Amino acid sequence: MQDGKILVIDDNKSVLSALEILLQFEFKTVNTISNPNQISSLGDLNTFDLVLLDMNFSAGVNTGNEGLFWLREIKKKAPLISVIMMTAYGAVDLAVQALKEGATDFILKPWNNEKLLATIKSAYLLRKSQDEVKKLKQKESHLKQVINQDTNYIIGNSKALNAVLNLVRKVAKTDVNVLITGENGTGKELIARELHRLSSRQNEVFIGVDMGSISETLFESELFGHTKGAFTDAKEDRAGKFEAANKGSLFLDEIGNLSLQTQAKLLSAIQNRTVVRVGSNKTIPVDIRLICATNCNLDQMVNDGIFREDLLYRINTIHIEVPPLRERENDIIVLADFYLKKFASKYNKPSLRINHTAEEKLMSYQWPGNVRELQHTIERAVILSEGNVLKPTDFLLSKNAEISLETGPETLDDMERLMINKALDQHNGNYSAAANQLGVSRQTLYNKIKKFEN
Repeated sequence: MQDGKILVIDDNKSVLSALEILLQFEFKTVNTISNPNQISSLGDLNTFDLVLLDMNFSAGVNTGNEGLFWLREIKKKAPLISVIMMTAYGAVDLAVQALKEGATDFILKPWNNEKLLATIKSAYLLRKSQDEVKKLKQKESHLKQVINQDTNYIIGNSKALNAVLNLVRKVAKTDVNVLITGENGTGKELIARELHRLSSRQNEVFIGVDMGSISETLFESELFGHTKGAFTDAKEDRAGKFEAANKGSLFLDEIGNLSLQTQAKLLSAIQNRTVVRVGSNKTIPVDIRLICATNCNLDQMVNDGIFREDLLYRINTIHIEVPPLRERENDIIVLADFYLKKFASKYNKPSLRINHTAEEKLMSYQWPGNVRELQHTIERAVILSEGNVLKPTDFLLSKNAEISLETGPETLDDMERLMINKALDQHNGNYSAAANQLGVSRQTLYNKIKKFEN
């Protein structure tokens, strides 16, 4: 027995009795009324899964107009409800009209019980599937809202930052590809999210991909998806990041770290706006807003033959350069105050403040790690603070400063960081070339850099 609720409307009480007897063994609840004017007394029609509705209620009238009228009324009250029309007068044009008005199906009296039950069960399953689709859409909408919630903010009012934000506002409403460049820690992802927030796609999903963390062997699977059995661990079909971002924005961070082979695959997907899952020949169209970011000099990499010129043209319709923190005037103090309040609240130290001498120290520092370094510096100072005032000695900036060849490394970690920085400088930020020089895998190099940044 189906856990369904059926409503039968017919002026013939024999028909109502017959259908009630037939359906009581198939569905949990069967309600019957002999006059459609009684519909209003039933309460919310959305509680019903299916309605069986007679086409004619007045003696001597067989045009079906009464049934069509009540069909419209029912659909106004419950748009998703399945309605099956019943009549003793079969006419193709009447059936077509009923379907156009929103009926699910059409049956003739007298009916064959098996055919009637098959029709009713199909209509019932259709209603259930429509309910499921509605729930999934609501869930999808909620998930998009959660994913797109800003957990970080663009803080500052310097001329350099405002120039960037003005460009973002101009570009956001278009669908052009955007390349965001800047040093590590400057907030390139925040700019990408701002582009999405101000765009016409703001109610769709924003998908970010750290290209530096994806191994070359998993590149196609991660970005384009795969089918079940495509490779050893492919135990089910899976959509890639391009499909996941359909109708929304796709943010490819660290795009300068891709090998030439993966660059070619990415270029094809961007040009054609289609992807092919690993293990499939079917092309899947995707509608995305593409935003890329890197801290590498892509023009120099093109000259060196390690980045495709045609790919650079594709991703670089609009170029946004995010300024380093040292060029953002008084934003250092604005950001320091913001993070102080955030972490003072987090660690239950609400009375903390930074004194003037400490502010001068923060202002005079070059911040090679930019906003990310400032955030970690403030958090560490808050955690280790013992009084209510943060003094210059509470900010251990020397530990975060860039290591120079003149002073020399002090620890093994310092030496490792120095070697990595030198290798990246020599190869214009290209991770693959630097990893090859250092004799480690690109993934190992990437993990070490992430460790130093944290």
